[in-house]
Parts: sequence; structure tokens; C-alpha cells
Amino acid sequence: MSGTPKADSRPLSPHLQVWRFHATMLASITHRITGAGLYFGTLLITAWLVALASGPEAYTRVEMIAFSVPGQLILFMWAVAILYHFANGIRHLVWDGPGLGFSPKVASLISIFNYAFAIVGAAALMAAAALS
Repeated sequence: MSGTPKADSRPLSPHLQVWRFHATMLASITHRITGAGLYFGTLLITAWLVALASGPEAYTRVEMIAFSVPGQLILFMWAVAILYHFANGIRHLVWDGPGLGFSPKVASLISIFNYAFAIVGAAALMAAAALS
């Protein structure tokens, strides 16, 4: 035994600078970010439910925050995160189940559709909430 370790012959994973940017890469990153953001949204729902159970004064305070401009922006972004994570989850189910949509062109189109679905859907939800 010579005491010197042999070099590992397995290939190394490419560095981020080697990758060419594409829609599915951004979709994967966004899926992870929106998944983490949904934890924050769960805290918002919990705060709303606690305020609802605590009485009218507490609920009024939460309602004032929710209807403020920053509150509306947070609710909009949360709705975008929910809808995006939902649509991208369906994409993953289609990939994992029947194995459809793996061609680069189709995968990119679906990724772009998921962004559009999330933004337009969140805007529609906010508009419907404003009308009621």
C-alpha cells in the first residue's frame, strides 16, 4: 500500500456557469421557492383563524392589515405561489406517471404556461374578491 489515495474516476457535476439558462431550470427553482413561501402563507391563515376566534377587535386588526396595500400585495404573491405550485405539481405528476412532456420544447412551453396560469389566476382571484 502506497498510502496515496486514487483519484475518483466518476464524472463531476457541471458547474452552474456551464448550464445554458432555460425555462424549465427557472421553473424548478421557482417551484422550490414557492413551496417555501407556502409555509409563510400557512402562518397567515393561522393568524387569520386565531384572530377570528379571538373576537371582533382582533379580527378587525387582521382585516385592516389584509386590506392595506402591503397586505394585498402579500395576498397576491401568496395566491401566485399557490397556483404556481399547484400547476407545477400537476406537471410533475404527468412527468412521473405517464412520462409525458419531457421533450425540451414541450417542457419549456408548460413551464411558461405555469407562470402565466399563476399570475392570471391570482389576478382573477383578487378581482373576484374585490367585487364581492
